[in-house]
Amino acid sequence: MKYYLLLFTYTSLLFAGASISPVVMPEKLDAKKVVLGEKLFFDTRLSGDNTIACASCHILSEGGDDNMQFSLGIKGQQGNMNAPTVLNAVYNFRQFWDGRAKDLQEQALGPIENPMEMGSHFPTLIKKLQKTEYAKLFQDIYGEKISKKSITNAIAEYEKTLVTQNAPFDRYLKGDKNAITEEQKEGYELFKSKGCISCHNGINVGGNLYSKFGVMENAKINALGRYNVTKRERDKYYFKVPSLRNIALTAPYFHDGKTSSLKEAIKMMSQLQLGRDFSESDIEKIEAFLHSLTGELPKERKIYVP
Repeated sequence: MKYYLLLFTYTSLLFAGASISPVVMPEKLDAKKVVLGEKLFFDTRLSGDNTIACASCHILSEGGDDNMQFSLGIKGQQGNMNAPTVLNAVYNFRQFWDGRAKDLQEQALGPIENPMEMGSHFPTLIKKLQKTEYAKLFQDIYGEKISKKSITNAIAEYEKTLVTQNAPFDRYLKGDKNAITEEQKEGYELFKSKGCISCHNGINVGGNLYSKFGVMENAKINALGRYNVTKRERDKYYFKVPSLRNIALTAPYFHDGKTSSLKEAIKMMSQLQLGRDFSESDIEKIEAFLHSLTGELPKERKIYVP
């Protein structure tokens, strides 16, 4: 325990100058690919039985996830990991809880072919889409027939646009001192002084490093996290730190959807990660600050079902 206290003290000092940056729209987007990717994102034909779209588990108007502990795939199959939000995912340094995908394009491969999720097989999917209006769209944009690479490239290009700008806290960072309440300002100061910002910083207020789930206390979890990718003993129970942007909209929380209460999530993190017991007043103020991270949500569109 003494080692972890020393580690925490060192980490707190290291990140004493850590900051949060306002969300901006990524540059150099291909407008035609974005439109195509949006169409694909909301199309159930990408699934094996034409029932599930990317948007089925990533509902933009509800925070970019589905507000379920575990999502349902084709044939009503239930997964075993909480679906992360797709909003602002472009600013994550890796994708998935265990970081197995290096970027959005690589991430798009997983759910499409996962038998528990969309249950497609790319050779079959490509043949199916090649018989539809997509054949001309891909030919016009990519200059070739549909491929696994172009499908995931288009989806990724669209997902890059799914950022939530103009959150009250971002307006505050830009100089509007009245954009957030006094309680939220106090919550932000606590967020920094208590050490939360050591893991949750940068443009995505997280999403830029791995951390062990249960640094100061044993979290008693079954998922192995990063170990599934590296097979290194030291990586057991390490997960990508999630973004806190729009966190008020993305319950339930954590990789296993352990709680739907934001207050409870803050309390758990204070104990498991920081080895501290926050007062009820501190928790309320930090929660108020987290509400200020809710930005303007992207436009939702109707899911296409043939």
